[in-house]
Amino acid sequence: MFDDFYALTGRPFQLTPDPQFYFESGTHRKALSYLGYGLAQGEGFIVITGEVGAGKSTLVAHLMEKIDPDQMSVGQVVTSALDAEEMVHVAAQSFGLDVEGHDKAAALGAIENFLHEEARAGRRCLLVVDESQNLSVEALEELRMLSNFQLGAQPLLQTLLLGQPEFRQVLANHEGLEQLRQRVIAAHHLDAMKPAEMEPYIRHRLECVGWDGNPAFDQRVFTRLHEASGGIPRKVNQIMTRLLLLGAVEQRTRIDSGMLTAVLEEMESDSTFPSAAPSPMPRLRPAPVSKPVKHMVAADPVDLPPGEAPASPRPGTAVAGAELSAMLAERDARIAEMHDTIAQMKKQLSELASSGGSSEDVGHFAHRLNEMEARLDEQERSIRHTLTMLIEWIEGDGSPRIAA
Repeated sequence: MFDDFYALTGRPFQLTPDPQFYFESGTHRKALSYLGYGLAQGEGFIVITGEVGAGKSTLVAHLMEKIDPDQMSVGQVVTSALDAEEMVHVAAQSFGLDVEGHDKAAALGAIENFLHEEARAGRRCLLVVDESQNLSVEALEELRMLSNFQLGAQPLLQTLLLGQPEFRQVLANHEGLEQLRQRVIAAHHLDAMKPAEMEPYIRHRLECVGWDGNPAFDQRVFTRLHEASGGIPRKVNQIMTRLLLLGAVEQRTRIDSGMLTAVLEEMESDSTFPSAAPSPMPRLRPAPVSKPVKHMVAADPVDLPPGEAPASPRPGTAVAGAELSAMLAERDARIAEMHDTIAQMKKQLSELASSGGSSEDVGHFAHRLNEMEARLDEQERSIRHTLTMLIEWIEGDGSPRIAA
């Protein structure tokens, strides 16, 4: 919506990595220097760490654009939790090798043959492993073993490890990774952007999509934006997307700190961008409100002592189940109707804003829409709570249960 209002050719603050928007902050410049040095050595491991959203993936995407495929073959792995054998298979597949159904030895043989062929063709090989903090120590050790492949005295594989700050600590302190540590030839931790880099970063991304100065920004916005985001690029992008959306809805040609305050308060209230991470919620038994009542009131089979018969259903359970089933059906119908209404209102708001409606009309309509969505959320929470209590009453002994 806001890209049309501000005549932009694309979304300047999307969250997915895109080398088109690469911004060389001071810390990214250092990271590229370390990468350049490490790649020039042609062996061992390069390690880049940084907070979530610090720009590691965008940095690598930028690097990939600069690599000549005739000079270097690159395999990329985004890991979850891999053991040693899975790591070998995934590494092989990242280079396009078909090792499905092969055992570990066969997969290692396929990798070695591939590396030899690439070396004879005059190409080096780089394996990029993202989210390395999720790897087991055994998987990391397997990566080290892959770095042993050589053709004569020439190393055949170099590895770039990307990870969050905890990976830096594991790599530095785990006693089982001493041999891998000795093969790290370059390492850098991506810091947050500095306050002075905030305005150039915003302008750079906007200019990539044809920004012509509309909207303009008060200087105070950049200072407060850095305070709110901590200089983490992904957090900056989250806030800026909401800020530009608000600007389009209110048809503003200048973004001020008051608008930023409104956006931050809204993001904090809906937990999109909380000011502090909440404590983990305790694991509660989920209330199966989405299933038909006849499945909810039937308990799972229980092993009983020999000779003991299962308890008979309590009187009234079947009746309560039928009433609850009717309540669920009515609830679903009402909520579906409210969702349809909200969707129509959003469409009308978009049409009103794009057709040049007055700022007052758009603001009033947006306020009504927000109220409607809040009512829907509250109604869903209330009904969910009530139904959960009823389900527990039906399944239990007639008295409500309290989660410990």
